[in-house]
Amino acid sequence: MQTADETFETDVLIIGGGVTGTGVMRDLALRGINCILIDQRDLNAGASGGNHGLLHSGGRYASSDTETAAECRLEGEILKRVAPDAIDECGGLFVAVEGDDPEFAGRFGEHCDVAGIPCHQLTTKEAREQEPGLSKRVFAAYSVPDGTVDPFRITVANVDHARQLTDSLYLPHTRLQGFEMEDGVVVSANCRDSRTGNRRSIRARQVINAGGAWAMEVARLAGCSDVNLLYSKGTLIISNTRVTKGVINRLRPPGDGDILVPGGTVSLLGTTSDTVTSLDDIRPTVAEVDRNLAEGMMMLPGLENTRFIRAFSGVRPLIREAANSDDGRHASRGFSLFDHEGEGLSNFATVTGGKLTTFRLMAEKAGDLVARRLGNPELCKTAVEPLPSSDVVRWTEPGFAPRYWYRRNDPADIILCECEMVPQSAVDDIVTSAPGAEHQMSLQAIGVRSRIGKGSCQGSFCSINTTSHLYDRGIYDSIDGLLHARDFVQGRFKGVGPILWGEQMPQMELAEALHCSLMGLDYLGQSERVEKEAGSGQSE
Repeated sequence: MQTADETFETDVLIIGGGVTGTGVMRDLALRGINCILIDQRDLNAGASGGNHGLLHSGGRYASSDTETAAECRLEGEILKRVAPDAIDECGGLFVAVEGDDPEFAGRFGEHCDVAGIPCHQLTTKEAREQEPGLSKRVFAAYSVPDGTVDPFRITVANVDHARQLTDSLYLPHTRLQGFEMEDGVVVSANCRDSRTGNRRSIRARQVINAGGAWAMEVARLAGCSDVNLLYSKGTLIISNTRVTKGVINRLRPPGDGDILVPGGTVSLLGTTSDTVTSLDDIRPTVAEVDRNLAEGMMMLPGLENTRFIRAFSGVRPLIREAANSDDGRHASRGFSLFDHEGEGLSNFATVTGGKLTTFRLMAEKAGDLVARRLGNPELCKTAVEPLPSSDVVRWTEPGFAPRYWYRRNDPADIILCECEMVPQSAVDDIVTSAPGAEHQMSLQAIGVRSRIGKGSCQGSFCSINTTSHLYDRGIYDSIDGLLHARDFVQGRFKGVGPILWGEQMPQMELAEALHCSLMGLDYLGQSERVEKEAGSGQSE
């Protein structure tokens, strides 16, 4: 067996840097338990970074899954108390339009009562006074306590707090390759740093698999066959302005394009549901965008003339039960905790399924299991302990960067992202001290921890400005900086293609001129590919 280049030891290894994995990390740190969190890419690289950010009141599931609806209601109330800085209590409406089932609409209030969800019936006039953009074809409306949550801020804050409390460590770009097992115990995890190629061996007393859509693959590496997931791809589109004050839900059984969620200064419309069998190359399509927009316009006709700046996709990890079909719309949104003791393992567990809204409860259940196995008597504190806030975790908040910049009043603090007003001091803070910070951070990693690239230009200008700044600071000192810029632009523009019409077309033509004609990023990618093929004997 080859010797690892790096060896780590900890109480608990957590696999998966999404909102659930980081939630487990913070939960255990509050109990005084040290952890190492790993992800094959970075924070929120999966479904936690590919959702609409809706803090569910539970109304969406009230008619079909009362248990999940009640969980959403309770967890939403907890998050509003303990993480108010990451929450927008904007409220929401459920509206039915002509053609929807009047009987379903009429029973909505009863379903909400069963799940304990506060719900108030409105007249159509009251609904349009609250949201003037609603269609005149609306015939029923209810208000519910929906909200929105910033998943990027939640994950970064979870990791930051865990590091403050314990010696816990976060290792991005750490790809799990397998486990070493002895007598029903996971002795160590064999990993590889995808940037350097270094082998990493992580020895832990307990292992928590919070791999999201990859949880089934991780469980298989441990020899467990009891995790059976259904992959449901969802696509959303983002407008360049905030279209409504609050969340607008279609009052019908869940379908495509039936939720509009305000996200700070923008709005997100979605989502589709298509069963996929592979987690590779998940990207939005024109057909998915068209479906979302056609359905969304039924509720809000003004969407026809709204400028959209990007589409994106994520994969929901849904628990597949024996009676389930392959239709993700009918699969439960509940979560499951597998202790794998029936599979002969005593220190390995998987938590998967669920919703962004219920991540804290998922982490609590996983934390309870781990604490019990470790003989730790501390109870879960995340339902009462506020999630601390600091500037280093606030750069994801829409509007924070310009407020900070104006207060700082430093003419030398140049703005790097003009769409979101992100100054160079923000990038410096992130590179220096943000969770997962490393000396040569990629633009993608900086974008996860800030608003860089999230404005109307989708990185057209800030990719150049930020890359130049990092070269000036000596963070980048080789061609790697340009490769980071190319990868960042490609990542942003993957979601731009499906929404290229109207005002967004000239924006992207300008971006192409900047990145291809001026900077040669397309040639950079082509030359790198040719060199790679030449080295493997595939090119003449």
